[in-house]
Formats: sequence, C-alpha cells, structure tokens
Amino acid sequence: MPRGAGDGAARGEQRLVSIGTVLTRLRQEFPEVTISKIRFLEAEGLVEPRRTASGYRKFSPADVERLVRILRMQRDHYLPLKVIREHLDAVERGEAEAAAPAGPGRQRRPADDIPWTDGPWPDGSRPDAPGDPAADPAEPAPPVRIGRAELLAAAGVDEGLLVEWESYGLLQPGPDGGYLADAVTVAKLVAELGRFGLEARHLRAAKAAAEREAGLIEQVVAPLRRHRNPQTRAHAEATVQELAELSVRLHAALVRTALGARPK
Repeated sequence: MPRGAGDGAARGEQRLVSIGTVLTRLRQEFPEVTISKIRFLEAEGLVEPRRTASGYRKFSPADVERLVRILRMQRDHYLPLKVIREHLDAVERGEAEAAAPAGPGRQRRPADDIPWTDGPWPDGSRPDAPGDPAADPAEPAPPVRIGRAELLAAAGVDEGLLVEWESYGLLQPGPDGGYLADAVTVAKLVAELGRFGLEARHLRAAKAAAEREAGLIEQVVAPLRRHRNPQTRAHAEATVQELAELSVRLHAALVRTALGARPK
C-alpha cells in the first residue's frame, strides 16, 4: 500500500462537501450563483465531483477551487466556457500558468490567486463530515424576498420615491407585498440616475427594453424547461443566468458604441 494511503483516503473523505455547502461558500463571492449553475458546469465537463452510493454529489477542495476559477474567469474576463475548459486542462497538464488568458474583462486582483486549500473554509467553518446526508436538492432554493421597509432602508429612499417608481413600473411588489432582492439594486441605480436629472418617466424605455430581452431569453429556454429529462430542466435556470449576463454585456457595449459614434 502506498505510504499513508489509509490516512490520506480518510482525510480525503473528511474534506468532501455537498453541493449545498459549495453553494454557500461560492455565494460569498458570487451572490448570483445557483445550484443549477454548478450542475450546468458539471454537465459541460468543467468540474467532476464524486458521487456517493446514493447519488449525492461530493466536492473536494480542488473541485471548489476550480469552480472559483471558472466563475472568476467568466465574471472578470468574459471568457466562454470552451476557452475556460481548455485553459484549465492546459494548467493541469503543466502547459499554461494558472492566470486566466487575456480577455476583455477587468484586471485580475491579488485575491484571485488565493486557492481554497485543506482545512477550514474561508469563513472558518468545516467541510461536511463523512456520511453527512447534506442535501443535494433537486431544485435551487426559492429566491430571497424582502419587505417594503427593508427595501426603503437598503436603498436609502423615501416612500414617495418608491411609489413614483412603482407607478412607472420600474419596481413591482409580488402578491405577498415583498420584492426580489434585485429590487435593491434597481432602486439604488434609479436613485443614482436621478442625481443626474433622469427621472422615473425617462427610464421607462430601459424597463421596456429589459422586458423584451427577458422575453427573448424565455423563448430560448422554454424548450429546456419542457424537456422530459430533469437534469435538462435544471440546466434551464443556469442557461437563463448565462443569457442574462450576455444580454447585460451586449447592452453596455451597444450604449458605449452609440455614445462613441456621436459627433464630439
């Protein structure tokens, strides 16, 4: 038997964590990541977690570090999954450095090179214990909702402004009177634009454009959501997230192009 094989196997088992635990860790840096996104990356061959006898996914620290690098390369460098996969495979073969290949995104940060190694996770918690039946849920958790008072406090606006924004459809409470967590981002951005004299009535076009883009995305993923394969249906949500990110980047690029084309 190889030196320390028994102890190494035991330590390896102790370091494995469930997909739910991985999601919690990843959301510290990537708040928008979902279980469907992780499954999608697995289906695309970018990460290969182990499986328990009952079929639950179990991720090693190396798996989680790989996921972190994948998500950073998507977020910071706007690289397609094919390029990311080829780069990571080249790194494993020793043919490339760990730094992400050049892309149009923002510059890398020192923290991007910090790996997730053995021992406690970055927040001080411990990996799942062996045999822990931690959930590998079939669907992602429902979206977080916040109350009206929480939205007003988080956005730093008063009731009058919120009522005005709602009248123009920029924000809309759900049947329970609550708002999706993204409403805070919308409210803060609308307030910031207001500092430049752009009022809610001016932003109706942005709202209409967003709804049209959402409609296009829904058309693309509708066949996936109707698919008989549960895994394909789960991938639909990850596809929605990826298409939404691409739409946002396209919109920003088109605005910059339009402004650059105007006579000075």
